[in-house]
Amino acid sequence: MALAKRKQKFFDVEIPILKKETQLYGYDIEELNGKTIKYDLTRILRGKSVLLDLKVKVGDNKAFAEPKEFVILPYFIRRMIRKGVNQVEDSFLAEIKDSKAEIKPFLITRKKVSREVRKALREKAREEILEYVKNKDAQTLFEELIQGRFQKFLSVKLKKIYPLSLCEIRIFKVK
Repeated sequence: MALAKRKQKFFDVEIPILKKETQLYGYDIEELNGKTIKYDLTRILRGKSVLLDLKVKVGDNKAFAEPKEFVILPYFIRRMIRKGVNQVEDSFLAEIKDSKAEIKPFLITRKKVSREVRKALREKAREEILEYVKNKDAQTLFEELIQGRFQKFLSVKLKKIYPLSLCEIRIFKVK
């Protein structure tokens, strides 16, 4: 007895954080559970090259995607770096309200600065970020990253040490 061929079709997947919908291909909606989607936010963020990794969850016969990782692509960062400037990077784990997150801030100064100033920027950025994220959940932080409020908050705090030409969170990944 031959097995009946199952037919694949498209299923709608809601992305609440972006208020958008996309489609995934599969045999049934339960098969989509746990799949990942890479969503390019370059057009939404007007040229800031960002990839958003989303994980699909299925509930009540509906699929929706939750963000897991926010990554600024390397070519955008290379474009922002000019001669006569310094860059400051860091990487650390932070406790957020509902889990842990890996955060990698990326700062570009307006002119060349001493190692002491770069160190002060790195330490102040880490301190401010850890304080800022400890009472917020991952969903709120992803929304703030997409809207640029997180970066703006950090830039204003670090401006007191040295004015920056770029203040970004290069990678934000929920563990």
